[in-house]
Amino acid sequence: MSITLSTGRRVAAVAVGLAVALVGTTAPAAAAPRKSSTGTLSISAQQLILEPTEQGYVGTLNATVTNNSPTASSYSLSFLEPAGAAEGDVYPEDACVYTGAVGVRTVLNCGSGSGELAPGASRAHSVRFHVRTTLRDYPMIVDDSWIGVVPNGDQDPVQSASFTTLFRSTKGKITKPRPYVQATQTDVSLSANAVRLDRLSDGSLLGRMPLTVRYGNDAPSFGLNVIADLPAGVVVDHIEPQDMPSSWDWFRVPGGRFVPGEARTFDVILTAPAGTPAGELGTGSYTFRSDYVTSLTDATPADDTTSFTITAS
Repeated sequence: MSITLSTGRRVAAVAVGLAVALVGTTAPAAAAPRKSSTGTLSISAQQLILEPTEQGYVGTLNATVTNNSPTASSYSLSFLEPAGAAEGDVYPEDACVYTGAVGVRTVLNCGSGSGELAPGASRAHSVRFHVRTTLRDYPMIVDDSWIGVVPNGDQDPVQSASFTTLFRSTKGKITKPRPYVQATQTDVSLSANAVRLDRLSDGSLLGRMPLTVRYGNDAPSFGLNVIADLPAGVVVDHIEPQDMPSSWDWFRVPGGRFVPGEARTFDVILTAPAGTPAGELGTGSYTFRSDYVTSLTDATPADDTTSFTITAS
């Protein structure tokens, strides 16, 4: 189960207000690491090393849960990710939900994936993280993440293990790392030109307009939504390529999450009904909205919106 790519499930969660609930959540909701007073469940974790790739840094955290009690126990895992929007595949597979935020980093809770853990038994877990940031020729470090074990019916970990995250440099080094600092403001720009709608055989109008979206930094985001403000009668029919549903005044930028500096150009297909007069129909605009569990401002609000004229043939 990939919670990075399972967009439909995550969007549904946001739709019922999860994102709103997490805005402003601070460290106390993150359940700081602590040891169990009962000693029934324990967890240990290894150091996380992220390797440079063409799409940022990728690595897997390995953790082990042990049942120290004389009875079988069910549990879930809770963890603070090393960077915002870095969560990925959890194994054994199970459902995950967002339960809090520390700055721009999220706290997640995931099922154990394998039912009850027998007395005295241990179970290995792994979480694959993907940090979409610019590659550096020097190593970096995040040293305050943690993963905890939560007995079924509890809200907080009964025990947590801290882990250090090291970003390996493009030169292969992990020694003498510098702190990794993630952007907390998005830097998104939109660009589009005037569009002409051509008349079809049934009298309706259709036009194809390229839209370019650029993501300038590594501020966390699950994806970008675009709100369309169009002249009367003109609507968004669909986008191409399309990997998520769209509406007459809203669509999602295709291709999933961005890496810093990435720009994507895709086509927005606009339509207008038969009877629409020829000539200039007015001015339209597109404005982006970041999809994330906390509300982020943009570093350059002036280019958050792009405007264009629409003409009918």
